[in-house]
Amino acid sequence: MSEGNIPEVNVTPDVEEAPKALNENVEDLKAQEVAEEVADKAEEAPQVVENANEGGEEAVQAEEGGEIPADLGSLSLAELSDMFDKLSQADDRMKRYKEAEAIKSAFYKKLSKEKAEAGFGAKVDEPSSREDVIDEVAPAAQTEEVKDNPFEAMETAFKGVYANYKKERAEYNRQQDAQREENFARKQAVIEDLKNLVEKQEDVNSTFPAFRELQNRWREIGPVPATKFRDLNDTYQFYVEKFYDMVKINRDLRDLDFKKNLEAKEEFCQAAERLSENENVVEAFRELQKLHEQWKEFGPVAKEYRDSIWDRFKAATAVINKKYQAYFEGQKEKQQENLAEKTKLCEQVEAIAEKEVKSSNEWNALSTEIEDIQKKWRTIGFATRKENQKIYDRFRAACDKFFSRKREYYTQFKDSMNENMEKKLSLIEQAEALKDSKEWKKTTEALIALQKQWKEIGAVSRRHSDAIWRRFRAACDKFFERKGAHFASVDGEHEENLKKKLALLEEMAAADVKTGGYDVIRDFQRRWGEIGFVPIKQKDAVQKKYKAAVDALFNTLRGTERDRSMNRFREKVSSFKSAGGSRLRSERERLYGKVRQLEQEIGLLENNIGFFAKSKNAESLIADVKAKIERAREDMAAAIEKVKLIDRQAQEENHENNENK
Repeated sequence: MSEGNIPEVNVTPDVEEAPKALNENVEDLKAQEVAEEVADKAEEAPQVVENANEGGEEAVQAEEGGEIPADLGSLSLAELSDMFDKLSQADDRMKRYKEAEAIKSAFYKKLSKEKAEAGFGAKVDEPSSREDVIDEVAPAAQTEEVKDNPFEAMETAFKGVYANYKKERAEYNRQQDAQREENFARKQAVIEDLKNLVEKQEDVNSTFPAFRELQNRWREIGPVPATKFRDLNDTYQFYVEKFYDMVKINRDLRDLDFKKNLEAKEEFCQAAERLSENENVVEAFRELQKLHEQWKEFGPVAKEYRDSIWDRFKAATAVINKKYQAYFEGQKEKQQENLAEKTKLCEQVEAIAEKEVKSSNEWNALSTEIEDIQKKWRTIGFATRKENQKIYDRFRAACDKFFSRKREYYTQFKDSMNENMEKKLSLIEQAEALKDSKEWKKTTEALIALQKQWKEIGAVSRRHSDAIWRRFRAACDKFFERKGAHFASVDGEHEENLKKKLALLEEMAAADVKTGGYDVIRDFQRRWGEIGFVPIKQKDAVQKKYKAAVDALFNTLRGTERDRSMNRFREKVSSFKSAGGSRLRSERERLYGKVRQLEQEIGLLENNIGFFAKSKNAESLIADVKAKIERAREDMAAAIEKVKLIDRQAQEENHENNENK
């Protein structure tokens, strides 16, 4: 049978049925009428469904028990295995033998191809379709090669399912063969009864009902073995014709039978004409085939109606055939559209497979896109037979490339996560070693540094992520809980220390430093240092007040000291008179050099303030520098005053000398 042609419906004409009753005497029939009637019974039913269309082969297979997919080659091994498993469980599975064999062949063809591509060799042991061959499904030897071969288990599973199906099919065929032999025996019995009926030579009125009953029995019996059909059927037809020759049915009874056949065939024509309104063209064509089979079951009609009734039936057949042809032409156009749509999907996947991906989130997002495209692919029908496998291979290759790159990325990512795991375990060990420390400040800084490192380290396996974080967090929490408990216990002590330091500040403000001198200041500093910590919130403010109080004491003391220093210097300058002017000049140069030195120091200190502004402890450092600058200016002012004193002394001496002259 050539592809694309509707198979011929072989119609074997049944002999015309005789009427149920006989109203005239057979003896009165004319020989001419008898001959005409015998000739009329051989009317041929339609032999061919004309104007055959594409898809007929598939239609016949569907009649035998199910449609075979147009292109099994585009399906994966898993899809083929699942399709065969569903078929093996279907109620009509025994009638779908051709479909089962087609799926098996497609499975092993694809298995051989994919094994070769994967480097496992192309050899496969396809089980025989012959029912007399027993296929043993032996377990594969558990070598390292087999363990790593993903196709062995799939092939073994399929062989097992197929073996069960073949055994079931063989049993079904044995039952069918037995039934055909039984049918053969039953039809032989009908022939024997028909032979006896013919040999009785009784009145037609009594024999014809028995003849009709034998015909009905014959039609109700199912098929017989093909090798015995022809001889059996020829024998049956022989005795039927012999019966008609014997009974010599008169024309009235024949016309009655013709009328009945005509009415039945008119109904067939009407049914065929109604099929043209069925939107399901494939279903309409199959129903038409059934009508042709039923047409053959009825005998001839009167000669004047034979051509017209057949032409009507043939015309209705032609309408269905034309629609069937148009349907498959439309399928070709649809397949071209499917090819174009699948080509676009291939291009999309190929573009995604070439993208540069740097994170797991990107891979997951792209994987979702690929999966959506795959879902859309499955909604599109087959492409043209020539291009369907090619476009599928292209799509499969693009998907495989993407997921291969993804697997490679995650292999590297896994190595990175293992490295991160080792780093974080090291941090945990360090944190656990510090959790019992009493060096509060140092340990706090160390744990903060560890927490910063933890954040900078990348991700670890999700399986371990929560566990190691809880362990790290527990070590840190234990230390800070201990620290918090420690400082909570000293809060009362800090408040008491605050009161003591405030009282000391009041005492410093009222102190007479001029009498006690620097010893008074040093005593205040000692007492302040002996007082412990104050609450952290008041620390800076109290320290600032303390510094101001100390500075005030020093300023007061320095002012007193400067006055005493100037008195001592006046006495020293007076003593220089006896030594002459050289001592005064020498002292003046010394003092003037000190002024220049102090100016340089002040400039350097003022320049350093700009650098200290960027320091962590900028405020306290700047305060110290400013204090040094102030003291240097005071020293410089004192030196300048001493220089002026020397200059006044020199002027007085010059004035006295001029008067003495």
